[in-house]
Amino acid sequence: MNKIKVDEPYLVELLKNLLKIPSPAGYTDSIVHFVGEELRNLKIPFDVTRRGAIRADIMGKQTSPDRAIVAHLDTLGAMVRSLKENGRMSIAPIGHWSARFAEGAKATIFKDGNENSRGTILPLKASGHVFNEEIDTQPVGWDHIELRPDQEASSREDLERLGYHIGDFVAIDPDSEFNPNGYINSRHLDNKAGVALLLAAAKSIIESKIELPVDCHLLFTISEEVGSGASAVLHQDVAEMVSIDNSTPAPGQNSIEEGVTIAMMDSTGPFDYHLTHKLIKICEANEIPHARDVFRYYRCDAASAVEAGNDLRTALVCFGCDASHGYERTHIKSLSALAQLLALYMQSQPTFQRDRDPLAPLPGFSTQPVEKFKL
Repeated sequence: MNKIKVDEPYLVELLKNLLKIPSPAGYTDSIVHFVGEELRNLKIPFDVTRRGAIRADIMGKQTSPDRAIVAHLDTLGAMVRSLKENGRMSIAPIGHWSARFAEGAKATIFKDGNENSRGTILPLKASGHVFNEEIDTQPVGWDHIELRPDQEASSREDLERLGYHIGDFVAIDPDSEFNPNGYINSRHLDNKAGVALLLAAAKSIIESKIELPVDCHLLFTISEEVGSGASAVLHQDVAEMVSIDNSTPAPGQNSIEEGVTIAMMDSTGPFDYHLTHKLIKICEANEIPHARDVFRYYRCDAASAVEAGNDLRTALVCFGCDASHGYERTHIKSLSALAQLLALYMQSQPTFQRDRDPLAPLPGFSTQPVEKFKL
């Protein structure tokens, strides 16, 4: 395996462009087209499922047991739940995120057709000049906020006349900031940062002209935030899949913000022992800063792939992401380190050649360290 330099300016510019494209789960067509064009620029062949998940292919010396690396294109967002008599709208979340982080957000409302409009999400009691101390005592929750459109509307009838409907998608502004010291602040780094670093890793492999030992499929899913993720884009000969997502630096966690975090388990259970430890060993051998963590309230594309009936080894590798599902922060060091790990993983031999067969005899099956037990 060769440690390849990651094109950080490319990674950063790509991330900036991805963040500009609204893509709440269920409204992802635009970002699918954008990523498709980027894959064309890199000369990586790909196909698109009926709903928009992408499977790109970097061919290797052998076709099986092949591997996949997955990142999701969809983000958190909201949907209009009701048109209110005061000319504003109630909204429901798309994905799991707190209304605390919705308060004060600027947003785009997508009406039927090609029309859209702008608005702001506000607490029901927003002005201290009107409600005084009550603004500090109102509860936090989706029933306690409303979407104020930037159009003349003071009634439900006004909203209907302006073309608003229940079910309109609402995309939250990213409010991105790229600091000279490498820190990146933005909503939706989960998982557009993962998409950017995966494409940067693929670019480094393509430009180095390194022949991979086995086929590697780059998967871009469109419904991870609502649970279905990688359930429909795999094919049965994939033996191992690495998910890219965000880690959670916080009290009680062991994630790091300026390196790679390798998840040992999330709320759906442990990841594959052998694939996970293989990734740890790659980090150790190549001096990639890394940490291990266990996530208690977390689910990624790996879970949906396994729940859909795919018998494959899975692992989860993460970039640092402080305040996940809120106003998030990462560092270019973390994105670059994870891109390097993925480029090395693509060059590695299959974790087990035996995995090319869905069913095989017991001899040759993997073993984990254990004290020899007595019958």
